[in-house]
Amino acid sequence: MQVSSTAQVHDRKVTSGILGWIERVGNRLPDPVFLFLWLIAILVAISVAGALAGWSVPHPTALDDAGRPLVVAVESLISAANIRQLLTEMPHTFTGFPPLGYVLTVMLGAGVAERSGLFAAAMRASVAKAPRALLTPVVALVSMMGNHAADAAFVVMIPLAGVIYHAAGRHPLVGIAASFAGVSGGFSANLLPGQLDALLLGITEAAVHTVQAGWTANIAGNWYVIAAMAIVYTPVIWFVTDRIVEPRMGVWQGGAGLSDNREGTEELSPAIQRKAMIHAGLGALAVIGAWTLFTFGPGTPLIDETAAPEARMTPFFRSLLPFFLFIFLIPGWAYGRVTGSIRDHRDLVKMMTGAMEDMAYYLVLAFVAAHFVAMFAWSNLGLVMAVEGADQLRASGLPAWAMLAAIVIFAGVLNLFIGSASAKWAVVAPVLVPMLMLLGISPEMTTAAYRVGDSATNILTPLMVYFPLVLIFCRRWVADYGIGSLTATMVPYGVGIMAAGLLLIVGWVVLEVPPGPGAAIFIEPLSSPAPR
Repeated sequence: MQVSSTAQVHDRKVTSGILGWIERVGNRLPDPVFLFLWLIAILVAISVAGALAGWSVPHPTALDDAGRPLVVAVESLISAANIRQLLTEMPHTFTGFPPLGYVLTVMLGAGVAERSGLFAAAMRASVAKAPRALLTPVVALVSMMGNHAADAAFVVMIPLAGVIYHAAGRHPLVGIAASFAGVSGGFSANLLPGQLDALLLGITEAAVHTVQAGWTANIAGNWYVIAAMAIVYTPVIWFVTDRIVEPRMGVWQGGAGLSDNREGTEELSPAIQRKAMIHAGLGALAVIGAWTLFTFGPGTPLIDETAAPEARMTPFFRSLLPFFLFIFLIPGWAYGRVTGSIRDHRDLVKMMTGAMEDMAYYLVLAFVAAHFVAMFAWSNLGLVMAVEGADQLRASGLPAWAMLAAIVIFAGVLNLFIGSASAKWAVVAPVLVPMLMLLGISPEMTTAAYRVGDSATNILTPLMVYFPLVLIFCRRWVADYGIGSLTATMVPYGVGIMAAGLLLIVGWVVLEVPPGPGAAIFIEPLSSPAPR
């Protein structure tokens, strides 16, 4: 769902202290598109300096003709060869950016499920009948699951939680805070992988290719971690909401406030709503049944019986992307046919087209991000920094859990200034992923650690694009509710989620639990044994 320009813009009063400093600094940052352009300019300058200084390292795996480690040197991006590559390969650099195809494919289906009204109806149905005592954990979990709906989770679930809490006789801002904590503070937490997994692990794949060609991202590679995040974060949000936030809010003294907030969805009779949800459920079962048949049925097209045991499930993992396309598309179409939001195939195509229109900004961002990632690889800076960094980490003697905990904290701090999870990961993945691979830590586990830190501080920074919108939702109930009030409300959630996430990652590594099906924490290091 699209946010109106009026809702997105809010004249904030700059506060003092650390929050005021963060806001002032953040407001000076350019749009992420131009941020990448500045980063490309800085990258070019560093590559020239590195080439002139003769920065080089031995490649961790490749050998020269004499059998010695191949020496990799930093290359200037203004060399004739790199300028030629930039200009002649520009279309391929853009279309070959791994996250691009992943995200656009999933969004074709998610756009139909969103525009048909299925996402909003599923959120309402999941929460509205929850017992009062279990209202908070249900809101938190459904809000985290709602991230599959992208913008719809922010635009529908957060204001809806305020309405539901008001109807239950509780302070509506408490509901908004709990849902905001789930949608944004638990941004990567989910019981099922989805489009965010495809996006981030696609960037991870591009980063891995700087040291290991042919590696393919498994979008379920973080499944166990993100599911554990959802399970762990739910009681954290429950405790903070009911024991800290709600007592500070006090008893609701306002009027009726909003009667409902469906952001343009039409009122449906209970009978039609029930029938539509049944049809959507049958559509989902049909998709699940088809994938089950493809996996275990005759011929098992999604199982490669001729491959090595550890690679037999590769076709299944790679098919998860179209699975999510159809698990959104088919139920969304079925729901829309019953409710009337999809009258014929033209409406279906219109919804899919609208989903691509919503991705216009992402396409522009992907164009510059793709070139930054590609140019970073051409310069060899990522490999040189990774090898040097791996040597430093190896010399430090830090165990793997400490390294990954440091990534969690680093991502959380960086997130206060740059809100986009994919933009940050596109910048830091080319360094972090190869560096930890050299120490024997898998790309999937490095990505998982980044995601924990990235989500925890989303709710604390006014630079997050939906923060002003959530403030407007609050002001529909309390007219003078300020940015400082919202920030103060969300700080306990951020601290709790960060602490829980750190403990989760540390425990995960110590216990050596796989981050997802077909993935592992430790891999064969590219240079020397992994730290334990």
